Amino acid sequence: MALDYKLMGERLKKARLNKGFTQETLAEMLKVSIAYISRIETGKTRLNLKRLNELCTILDTTESYILDGASHDSNSYLSTELSTVLKDCTARDKELIYQIATIISENNK
Repeated sequence: MALDYKLMGERLKKARLNKGFTQETLAEMLKVSIAYISRIETGKTRLNLKRLNELCTILDTTESYILDGASHDSNSYLSTELSTVLKDCTARDKELIYQIATIISENNK
């Protein structure tokens, strides 16, 4: 799967706005130029993992949300991934996965 830098930039911009930061404020925090922040948000610049982690820490978001839109707080978090895994499982495997998930769910109550 190729990374969609434009979509990642849109998510970063949304996270920045949710924090009430301007591009200038974020640039100062990262010690980079405002133009660099703009290029990230428009998808014209690629991020390395270190910079992505720095941004996510400052913006109080996760790398998984920025990379693929997955939100741990969402009810649909990992639903697609789980469906993909389950479709190739045997009935017995699905039963085992269900039993394990039930145990984990009960322990988190």
